[in-house]
Amino acid sequence: MSLMDGQRQKTQNEQLALAFMTEGEGEARRAAQEGTEPFVASNDLESPARDDGLMEQICARDNVMKAWQRVRANGGSPGVDGRDIDDTAAYLREHWPSLRDQVLQGTYQPQPVKRVKLPKPGGGFRNLGIPTVLDRLIQQAILQVLQPQWDPTFSEYSFGFRPGRSAHQAVAQAQAYVAEGYGWTVDIDLEKFFDQVNQDMVMGRAAKRISDKRLLKLLRAFLRAGVMENGLVSPTTAGTPQGSPLSPLLSNLILDELDQELTRRGLRFCRYADDCNIYVRSQRAGERVMSSISRFLIQRLRLKINESKSAVAPVGERSFLGFCISNQGKPQRQIGPKALQRFKARVRALTQRTLGVDLPRMIAPLAQTWP
Repeated sequence: MSLMDGQRQKTQNEQLALAFMTEGEGEARRAAQEGTEPFVASNDLESPARDDGLMEQICARDNVMKAWQRVRANGGSPGVDGRDIDDTAAYLREHWPSLRDQVLQGTYQPQPVKRVKLPKPGGGFRNLGIPTVLDRLIQQAILQVLQPQWDPTFSEYSFGFRPGRSAHQAVAQAQAYVAEGYGWTVDIDLEKFFDQVNQDMVMGRAAKRISDKRLLKLLRAFLRAGVMENGLVSPTTAGTPQGSPLSPLLSNLILDELDQELTRRGLRFCRYADDCNIYVRSQRAGERVMSSISRFLIQRLRLKINESKSAVAPVGERSFLGFCISNQGKPQRQIGPKALQRFKARVRALTQRTLGVDLPRMIAPLAQTWP
């Protein structure tokens, strides 16, 4: 970032910090500058008409400013409104007070997400939904309030999209199961989970944790905002779009019920988002688990199983998050065959001789930055 860009960003942040103030905070700031007594606004968080006050926490200046900094750091493409980060910053400086009122009053209406299709390594496409930068900001502000409340209640064997947890921890836990003698894996593949998850079930589980009806209404609005593809908007009656800040948290909310069921049965498992492997001692046990858990997913959670990609097999024959675990002697992690093929293909693409650049520039994308 150049010095000029850094100064411009600092100025934008200062201006947005003022825009994100509540009316009472703004009166206090002006009073301090003018040497007069400020108007003291009532404390929304203590108002009995505001349920549990979650919306006031979400719209608090510090929370929104933190959300803005995260959205800016993540970057990303504009949504259906065409506004990029800088355009949205200018829009917020003028319109945030009225937007905040809409959010607090429960009248804010998110815009449809822009659908982008990304090729999957194994063939086919993954649907990515890109919300507008403004909607990303509001979703991020919601996430920052809900995640600290919900995350401690999730299973210790759930590793995806959670603070302080990673895919490497999930693979290490799987390796520990194999070391204990659980050498068979029940690998259940959920078909298009993020596109197919039942929205009524999402809202039902959210309602058990949220008493602020304004927030429940806003979550429903985000789920039902619609999708724009090729200039046409289609309604969304199922799924939670990949690419939105709230989607990972809502997916963990639904699949936490699977985690609870597996724990209740005393099964050993690792889950990373919708990738869940269960570890057993024998093929026979694995087949029983596959049958019963598949019924649970279909009947209780209303999810679809991709039978062609699901299997009961020795751990060395299946990959989990790109790794295979050897069951010969001391369990060891190895890069899975498909992941290795993708890596080699990427290296060949980055180092092909037809690029017409010198060696240092050719290998620069391959360099790793060490801490």
